[in-house]
Amino acid sequence: MEIPLSYELLRVLWWGLLGVLLIGFAATDGFDLGVAGLLPFVAKTDTERRVAINTVGPTWEGNQVWLILGGGAIFAAWPLVYAVSFSAFYLAMFVVLAALILRPVGFKYRSKRNDPRWRTFWDWALFTGGFVPALIFGVAVGNVLVGAPFRLDDTMRIFWEGSFFGLLNPFALVCGLLSVTMLFLHGATWLSMKAEYGPVRDRARALAPIFAVGSILLFAGAGLWVAFGDLGYSASAVDPNGPSNPLLTETTAEAGAWLNNYAAHPWTVLAPVLGFGGALLALIAVRISSEWLAFTGSKLSVFGIIATVGVSMFPFILPSSIDPASSLTVWNSSSSHVTLFIMLIVTAVLLPIVLLYTAWAFKVMWGRVTSEQVTSGDMY
Repeated sequence: MEIPLSYELLRVLWWGLLGVLLIGFAATDGFDLGVAGLLPFVAKTDTERRVAINTVGPTWEGNQVWLILGGGAIFAAWPLVYAVSFSAFYLAMFVVLAALILRPVGFKYRSKRNDPRWRTFWDWALFTGGFVPALIFGVAVGNVLVGAPFRLDDTMRIFWEGSFFGLLNPFALVCGLLSVTMLFLHGATWLSMKAEYGPVRDRARALAPIFAVGSILLFAGAGLWVAFGDLGYSASAVDPNGPSNPLLTETTAEAGAWLNNYAAHPWTVLAPVLGFGGALLALIAVRISSEWLAFTGSKLSVFGIIATVGVSMFPFILPSSIDPASSLTVWNSSSSHVTLFIMLIVTAVLLPIVLLYTAWAFKVMWGRVTSEQVTSGDMY
């Protein structure tokens, strides 16, 4: 089969598509997680909580599909990355899934009984379903930057030499808190745009600047840690069109190497600029009561912060902290040339349909949620 695109180009395209799927998840389901995490703080009465919940009620199920697409893309395009990460981070992923399971149950069961204790229980379940995934996702990204404690033997068998609590290292916790502030800012700006003019919107607007400043400070702190800490990996003897075998790549741990791409490709600095600028824009927009602009700023911040991780690490996807020679990169851990090409064709057909449907769904269900709607209509 004659493939019109080179192996190298397909690998880069799928690296970019994986980033699109992860950013798509954070930009859409991210405000769902943020709203759930903010629920105890922005809503004090049952009606107020129902207003907050119903700002995401019509769309949260569709938004989390981006997470499934991201996992599927890793499985299909980077099978070795999938095998290592889903084995190494098994307990962490179990915690995330357990927390995410609380979310649909909370949405469906909360209003089944008109009992304050019953509803309060499910409100805290929803909080857990928002806060825990936001924290663990950030911790996972922090560990990817630090490097995961795995190695490959001569037969490509995977050996994991870490533990769940070992993932909770200081840098990873900083990244976890950054993830929380980033998504809570996204949730706060969403609530200020979608909730009726009243207490829920006002409390969300009051909290948004706190999370915007927190995002800026934590992003800056993580950046300084990357720049001056003992973080980074570099690869040599790289063949972008070569076979998918990590053991053929010469990889070494090198402090500060995560900054090399910015020196080689100055345009990549746009990613951290968007991370900082988006949060700053959200902060300013909240102050001038421009809710659309604030939400746009938080979305740009999400894009910039996640893109910063990607462009800093390229071509690495999952480095190894105990055996750098086992590190997985864009070039040495992908599926075959034919597989990537067929997947690209399928994605080119189906992804625009998903995007169009998502845009249509948001358009149809647009508008502020009011207390009259939640008390008189068939809503959560």
